[in-house]
Amino acid sequence: MKITLLCALGMSTSLLVEKMKKAAGSRSIDVEIEAHSADDIDEQLKTSDIILLGPQIRYKKNELYKKAEAANVPIDIVDMKAYGTIDGEKVLNQALQLNK
Repeated sequence: MKITLLCALGMSTSLLVEKMKKAAGSRSIDVEIEAHSADDIDEQLKTSDIILLGPQIRYKKNELYKKAEAANVPIDIVDMKAYGTIDGEKVLNQALQLNK
């Protein structure tokens, strides 16, 4: 399974991605997690199973949700508190819930 986090430039979520990878590893969950710029959504929809948006780009929600829905890829905005505290476990759980 591939989880992709999208933010303004793909950089601000990199620490969160590392925390999510650590959380997945401790639970023996086989998952690929990457961060990219929201501008890359068309490319990321081709290979991602789940898309999470950084709270700072929630203003692009309508546009990005339409694209994800058309590609049949679950999408959500990362919980703001979990993002702010870099809670990889909580964000991983949020992504896994979307995959059901």
